[in-house]
Amino acid sequence: MKLVKSILSVAIASGLLLAGCSSSSGNGGSDKPADGKVKIRFATWDVGDDVKLQQGLIDKFNETHKDINVVLEAYGSDYDTKITAGMGAKDAPDVMYMWNYPQYKDALEPLDSYIEKEGAEYKDNFYETLWNYNSVDEKVLGLPVGYTTHVVYYNKALFDQAGVEYPKAGWTWEDLQATAKKLTNKETKVTGFAFSGKPDPYDFEMYLWGNNAAYVDKNGKLKGNLDSKKSVDVFEMFQKMEKSGIAITSEGSGDTEMKSGKVAMFVYGAWGLTPLKEAGIDYGVVELPKFKDGKSVSILSSSGISVSKDSKHKKEAFEFIKFWTNEEANKARIAFELPVLKSVVKSEKLEQDELRSVFYSMLEKSDGYTPSSFIVDDWSEVSDNLNLVFEQIFNPSSLMDPKKALSSVVE
Repeated sequence: MKLVKSILSVAIASGLLLAGCSSSSGNGGSDKPADGKVKIRFATWDVGDDVKLQQGLIDKFNETHKDINVVLEAYGSDYDTKITAGMGAKDAPDVMYMWNYPQYKDALEPLDSYIEKEGAEYKDNFYETLWNYNSVDEKVLGLPVGYTTHVVYYNKALFDQAGVEYPKAGWTWEDLQATAKKLTNKETKVTGFAFSGKPDPYDFEMYLWGNNAAYVDKNGKLKGNLDSKKSVDVFEMFQKMEKSGIAITSEGSGDTEMKSGKVAMFVYGAWGLTPLKEAGIDYGVVELPKFKDGKSVSILSSSGISVSKDSKHKKEAFEFIKFWTNEEANKARIAFELPVLKSVVKSEKLEQDELRSVFYSMLEKSDGYTPSSFIVDDWSEVSDNLNLVFEQIFNPSSLMDPKKALSSVVE
């Protein structure tokens, strides 16, 4: 889960795919060895201590399953490259972590029939919102493993110094702007709010959703959607905050600026919980603000676990991914990953946790939204175009008119 944000979608040329063929062990790698056990290859993108934890869970699985032997393959930052090469050579791992379902959908085994056999109670224990992020074309292609919604982090010390009340659920973007203005202090060089000057198009769409807009319609059409008045209003609001000086743009998301004690609020996922604590920041989190006549809604950064369509042992592979997403595994990863099972959230009392409960509240509010990356066939090209336009809109040296900038993308 921790690498979901950093792994880039990679376009692998056919030459690289052939190179992958020459270095692979072939489909025989998953055949039954002499000991009679089915070998299941499991690819992870995690590194370091997370891999050690995963190996420990795998050891437990292997100890309790006499006919299956799961072997961990830790790809780290080369994850997409190796997965794509393996798929091209028809030698992908039997089981793999997954996030970019639209790109890999043709190489993944639909899991609907497997899940159906487990009964309705099994599927219902996962949060409903997560299935939309692990499905493509109404087919479930992965079991949810971890997720994060986005929330507003705020520096309690800066609020206290300025005598400003902490934000509460149900607040609006007008409230955020008024609060940011109160917190901005030129003498102490404190700014009320920070947001990315080069926002990830995938993440930024949640703000449009909150204002009853989106990049595209259900048919993937940009024109009339990305450049609609409601969409333009969102970009104008962020740009206006920047122009007025109550917000600054960040090279990242704003976490670095909050750690420095110079920014009072920023929007981020659960990745910030531990780093900000380790930095000694006394912080709180609150739901995203609502737009007038709109909603508080977040996009998800979600990870799942999938089975290769080319696996020779799909039954055993599903047995393993069931284990990987069960209560025991959810609890084992709780230190670095938000659990995806309702039963675990209840047993661990996470809904009463001052910080983590907010991410679950946002999860419930964010059901029913489909990212444009799941709708648009050439999303990587659209995303690249949006990246350039977003930078033109928010770069202090340009601050291009949002309506004009967005119109240039849809033409």
